[in-house]
Amino acid sequence: MPIRLAAPLIALFAALALAAPAGALTIGIADQKPDMFTDPRFLADGFQYARRAVPWDVLTSPTQTAELDAWLAGAQAAHVNPLLSFTHSSTNRRQLPTPERLLYEFRRLRARYPWVTDWATWNEANHCGEPTCHRPKLVAAYWNKLRRECPDCHMLAAEVLDMPNMTRWVKAFRRDAKVAPRYWGLHNYVDANRLRITGTRRLLKATGHALIWFTETGGIVSRVNRRKITFPESATHAAKATRFLFDRLVKLSRRITRVYIYHWNSYPGPSTWDSALIGPSGKPRPAYLVLQRVMSQRAARKLGAS
Repeated sequence: MPIRLAAPLIALFAALALAAPAGALTIGIADQKPDMFTDPRFLADGFQYARRAVPWDVLTSPTQTAELDAWLAGAQAAHVNPLLSFTHSSTNRRQLPTPERLLYEFRRLRARYPWVTDWATWNEANHCGEPTCHRPKLVAAYWNKLRRECPDCHMLAAEVLDMPNMTRWVKAFRRDAKVAPRYWGLHNYVDANRLRITGTRRLLKATGHALIWFTETGGIVSRVNRRKITFPESATHAAKATRFLFDRLVKLSRRITRVYIYHWNSYPGPSTWDSALIGPSGKPRPAYLVLQRVMSQRAARKLGAS
């Protein structure tokens, strides 16, 4: 059954979507789990945005559909505006849809969740763990289909990682898209955790006048998938990276208008990636205190301006 939203809440989400001009930063949380929506700390801090990656064929799986239903129901109850980002299929990671098939699945999602207006064409599209790594032309075709289908949506061209191939991938996308995208997503974990600004500046330069959303970012506490990209990992380091994110990276340009910190909470036991603000015991980590301070300062400035 489609998840329906009362008219006042639809109006609220529409107002939130239109209320942030260039230079006005909004902050949200990216997490696949709905736990945050019932956490009193999340509600008290005033977060109004959240992001989740969804397999492009999510509605073909009853189990995955139920999980997405639960996440979006949590967002509704918390009055949070969701961003959904397409990613690989969970049953066949290498299988990519045709542009027509992705449009079909997008229409099904829009029919089921008509109140969702923030979308990203593909998650970490330049990452070579994704089947889109060498396919910017295909992702550009996806974006053209989706933006034409929903002209009133915030349709991010793609979400890219600040890796060496990022600029080349983005330029190829823009060349094949023919139309300059208005929004791009950036996962600048490397910049944030190496305390540098290089990758973010490169994307700003490569995307013309587009607005940039940091749709996943944050400080790393621990990870198993270290690969070739190395940086410190600890709860203390994560707090330092989070401070750098807000003190330096978001201030590089007024075109950076939204930030989603990944992720809210971690569970006990082994994990391949942990950048959570809340530890497995439920205790806030130092990075959460940094973010809480940022949210409190922003709320105070709003109150003073009113």
